[in-house]
Formats: sequence, C-alpha cells, structure tokens
Amino acid sequence: MKPASPGASPSRLPDSDDPRTRLTGIGLICVAFVLFTLLDTTVKWLNHTVHPLEIAWARYAGQFVLSFLVLNPWSTPGFWRTRRLGLQITRSLLLVGTTLGNFFALQYLQLDQTMSITFSTPFLVALFAGPLLGEWIGVHRWLAIMVGFAGILIIVQPSTQGLHPAVLASLGGALCYAFYNISTRMLAATDSTATTMFYTSFVGTAVLTVPLPWFWSVPGEALVIGGLSLLGIFGGLGHLLVVMAHRRAPAAVLSPFLYTQMIWMMLSGWLIFHQTPDTPTLIGAGIVICSGLYLLWRERVRHATRSLEANLGE
Repeated sequence: MKPASPGASPSRLPDSDDPRTRLTGIGLICVAFVLFTLLDTTVKWLNHTVHPLEIAWARYAGQFVLSFLVLNPWSTPGFWRTRRLGLQITRSLLLVGTTLGNFFALQYLQLDQTMSITFSTPFLVALFAGPLLGEWIGVHRWLAIMVGFAGILIIVQPSTQGLHPAVLASLGGALCYAFYNISTRMLAATDSTATTMFYTSFVGTAVLTVPLPWFWSVPGEALVIGGLSLLGIFGGLGHLLVVMAHRRAPAAVLSPFLYTQMIWMMLSGWLIFHQTPDTPTLIGAGIVICSGLYLLWRERVRHATRSLEANLGE
C-alpha cells in the first residue's frame, strides 16, 4: 500500500489540553516573536534605501528558496497537496496584507508604536475565534477586549483631522494578522506544517513578483544585500514556529504572548535607532498588556473549570 503524502492526509494534532503541550506551544511562539523583532528591525533599517515592496518581495522570495531546500518533490513528495486550497491561499494573502501594512508603517512609525498597534491582534483573535473556531468568550473577556481597544485609541490618538496613513496601515495589518492566526489554527487540523509553509512562501512570492518591475532597484551596498537576505530567514523560521505553536495550543491561549515582543521592540528601537517610547504609547501599551494578560487568566480559569467538571463526571 502506498504511503500517504504529508500534504494529502489530515495532520494529527497533539493534545492541546495537556499542560506540557500548551507550554511547548507558548515557548515556540515566544521564540517566533524574537525573530519577528529582528525582521521588523531589519525592515525599518532597509526602508531608508529600498522600496517597501521590494523589501516585502525579498522577505517572501528568501523564505521560498529556503523552504524549497527542505520541501521539494524529491525530499517530500506531495507536500503541496492540501484539503483546503481556498483557505491556504486566503491565509497566505492575509499574511501578505500584514507584511505590506507593517512594512509601510515602519517608514513613519517607531518600532514600539507599530508593535503597540499590533497588540490589538489578541483582542481580534478572541473576538472572531468564537464563530470561526468555536472558542467563544464570556462577559469578562468582552470587557477586557473593550478596555484593550481603549488602550489602542490612546496609542493612535485619533483626531478630527484623521489618522496618519501609517497608523491605518498598521491597524489593517493587525486585522489581517488576526485572521491569519485563526486560519492557521483551522488548517492545523487538516494540512501538515510542510504544506502550510509551502503555500505561505509560494503565494506571497507570486503575488509580490507581479508589480515588482515597477519598483525594483539593484541594491549596491553589501550590508543592504545582507539585510535583504536575512529577511527570508527571520520570516520563514518565525512563521514555521507559529504554525508549530498553533498545533499545540488554542489561538486564544497563544495570542496574549504577543506582548513579549514589545520588550524586544523597545530594546531594538533604543539600540539601533536611538528611539524611546513616548508617554501615550507607554500608557496605551500598559493598558493593552494588562487586558491581554486578563484574557489569558480567564482562559486558564475556564480550562481548569472544564477539567474539574470532567473529573467529577467520571
């Protein structure tokens, strides 16, 4: 009997109710956020000399080349086969939207500002995880979401004259990233990590290659070439860890750990660009972080209650 290919058969998920499995997922996603900090720092530095679209293309093309060294028809036959092609393409396009929104915003905003706006992702995940994943939230978590969005408003400081386009781009990127996380969880039950990683890099590279001739410029400095080359490593490995993490823990559990990236973003902004967070950013980020931690605590309480009820019912 011919063995099933990695992309053709459903993936068996680890038991996400096992505390050790969840901790592994949390650890993986925390490392991913360190890599994403390195990615954003490199992008902001490159923005001074390279067009954002060219930077985004280099990020996906680099990831595609690296992925192909591991995922190819010879080493992993059938890795491109998916049971949910539409969702795979949609997920990949959501990540492209996240990338473009973030890369554009980094031209004008500090690292800590873009990261603070991205903090809205866990609230959006909790908001949409109910109808899409069946992970419904209660009254307490609804209140935490509203408080968290109040913190986001403090950060972006909307006025009667409207928001800066960079802020809107960052908010749009956060919305795309929330749905990206949810779709990652949905695909984890049907497609292998190899299949999902392939579509992420392939779709992103294909979409961004179309307009590239209108924005392409040949990088001249060795440091710029090196920075462009690193983007694929940081992005590809980071999103591989995201996929692996979502195979081990629910989206609502993993999302609050996005806040650990704020530490690395502030440190990187200070060391590389000599930038420090302003007062509204610090206040808003503090409110959002507290709200996110409350969401995490409520998830733990709910999980403990379900476990206790299951034990009493035996």
